[in-house]
Amino acid sequence: MSQSPKVGFVSLGCPKALVDSERILTQLSIEGYEITPHYHDAGVVIVNTCGFIDSAKAESLEAIGEAIAENGSVLVTGCMGKGEDAQRIQELHPKVLGVSGPAAYEEVLGEVRRVLPQQRSPNPLIDLVPAQGVKLTPRHYAYLKISEGCNHRCRFCIIPSLRGDLVSRPIGDVMREAEGLVKAGVRELLVISQDTSAYGVDLKYKTDFWEGRPLKTNLQTLAEQLGELGIWVRLHYVYPYPHVDQLIPLMAKGKILPYLDIPLQHGSPTVLQRMKRPAAAEKTLDRIKLWRSLCPDITLRSTFIVGYPGETEAEFQELLAFVEEAQLDRVGCFKYSPVAGAAANDLENPVDDEVKTHRWETFMATQQKISADKLQAKVGRRLEVLIDSVDEEGAIGRSRGDAPEIDGVVHLPGGNTLTPGDWVTGEVTGADEYDLWMG
Repeated sequence: MSQSPKVGFVSLGCPKALVDSERILTQLSIEGYEITPHYHDAGVVIVNTCGFIDSAKAESLEAIGEAIAENGSVLVTGCMGKGEDAQRIQELHPKVLGVSGPAAYEEVLGEVRRVLPQQRSPNPLIDLVPAQGVKLTPRHYAYLKISEGCNHRCRFCIIPSLRGDLVSRPIGDVMREAEGLVKAGVRELLVISQDTSAYGVDLKYKTDFWEGRPLKTNLQTLAEQLGELGIWVRLHYVYPYPHVDQLIPLMAKGKILPYLDIPLQHGSPTVLQRMKRPAAAEKTLDRIKLWRSLCPDITLRSTFIVGYPGETEAEFQELLAFVEEAQLDRVGCFKYSPVAGAAANDLENPVDDEVKTHRWETFMATQQKISADKLQAKVGRRLEVLIDSVDEEGAIGRSRGDAPEIDGVVHLPGGNTLTPGDWVTGEVTGADEYDLWMG
């Protein structure tokens, strides 16, 4: 019997791209290919690129160059695999064997079959693939992608040109995947998409079936059903539309985590208008107050952009005032940078880089104090924690208010008898600007 051909894989970018990588790897494994973490023994290396901002593109190009230098046989896929970015890849790296766009699963698989033919038929007794597929996350949590693409046309964003308009998965398909992940040991599902609030709009909330029951394909129904699986369910990329209010009682009842990741981007109404964002700042503040009245323990995370073209000092001060009033729990901030193909590139009055940096530092200092005060208020409280890693010094986990990779962590010194995936409850004994400590 000939040896299985080996495929190397480099996955870059956001959780949505990570799910794309998992799907490609799962299908390769089903077809009998072996996945290797090394360059030297791979028959071909796939690089799944990110093209959201210029720094991400630079990282992707560097990764492609490294794969060519170390292996020589390279296929490129992902968000840089379309249009001018694809041409740039082929110009800079003419040795690349093939380039495909985001979520182009069949195209990638076809290219692998072409450059690295399978010499034997897959044998289900040998080529074992987990029921949940190949996952790139730890065993106890997984990303659950419910739709692809986006119907918004925000001026700073090129996602619709990369991934197209909104395409929602039928709710039955999503629930079957979620149930399979839970049966495989997943204890936290992180629901992701480009616009989670819009789930089902393109399908006109069509009825689908799961376990013989008719279910509407919409976010409310999906959250209710996921909430019955007995695990943590965390919602990401949720635009603050009015119907999101219906999710908060589920959080208050403990059905889904009291956590919302809402991409607000700015607090000045005029900047939001120039961005062509789909929500107004003042309505968002009212909505946040309502959410907290219904579920006092809710954790709110968001991201913001400073230095957007035309941003005046007065508009920046509006942003700071918004952040002070909103008192968000977890916040990320980016300095605006032009992205090829984005409509924002044509706006007048770009902000000087030095001004951008000063505003970013001022913003982060403001939010850091808010975060420190909020975490300090948790000292003395008892929290449930999901353990992520353990070494000889102790364990590191996350509370209900902490998403993996982007939020803070909970340190448990001496917790070296714990196991990743354990749920533990304890008293918070210390805090800094981002993390908690538990005795």
